[in-house]
Amino acid sequence: MERLIYRLTGVDEAREMRWTEYAVAMLLFSAVSMLVLYLMQRVQQWLPWNPQAFGAVPPDQAFNTAASFTTNTNWQSYSGESTMTYLTQMAGLAYHNFVSAATGIALAIAFIRGIAQRRRTRSVTSGSIWSAACCGCSCRPAWSDRSCWCRRGWCRTCGPYDKVAILDPQTTTAPGADGKPQTQVVTEQVIAQGPVASQEVIKEFGTNGGGFFNATARIHSKTDAVHELLRDGLHLCHLGGPDVHARRHDRLAQARVAVWGAMAFLFLAGVTTAYWAEARGTRS
Repeated sequence: MERLIYRLTGVDEAREMRWTEYAVAMLLFSAVSMLVLYLMQRVQQWLPWNPQAFGAVPPDQAFNTAASFTTNTNWQSYSGESTMTYLTQMAGLAYHNFVSAATGIALAIAFIRGIAQRRRTRSVTSGSIWSAACCGCSCRPAWSDRSCWCRRGWCRTCGPYDKVAILDPQTTTAPGADGKPQTQVVTEQVIAQGPVASQEVIKEFGTNGGGFFNATARIHSKTDAVHELLRDGLHLCHLGGPDVHARRHDRLAQARVAVWGAMAFLFLAGVTTAYWAEARGTRS
């Protein structure tokens, strides 16, 4: 598949790129991906796999989502189960959960290659962004692992949402069309679902923040989630050593340890701060 894509696009994966070519290729690739995701959100009401009949995503929200998923920041300013169709979730957001993480890995590999070439030849080339990106995508085992994640209780369906009767009906009060409070008895609950397993697993493996639902992974099992979120970042620190032939007492090996230590410090500081804030709760 990789060789076929290279032939169709005229890419020579063996040709070395300078850092400027690498950067331009990455920016063009990301720009096209962002534009496609933006357009997909704007016309999703006319596309298939929309059993809930969702309308188009507003322009500002579509731009924010496309930009954040393209840059791997994955800021969700929407409720996924009431905004995005199944097609947008699968072909748009899950695609970026793969590709944005792979692009970051490609840039990390380019940085490592640049250091290695500088040490050996005193010139800097970065390899090929296309081969590095393909390497990054092939390292994401999400689709092959989807059956495992389905066994953990994550649903995977393209059918409409289910409605179930609740055992204890609830009475709610909300403003009506005339502004006056109206009382309503809630007797059923809508169970949101969809092709969740294939998207949530790459969300974890790719250290992405964007999930299928508004509450992201809180709805499902968080088994091994911390390990999955940390794994790629920590392994990239180790990747630099063998590529530049660093040894235990080499300066680059020491730098690798320093980067790992800085990442661990920031992670622990963030977790500690978040735990302290969450434990205190909200005071009225």
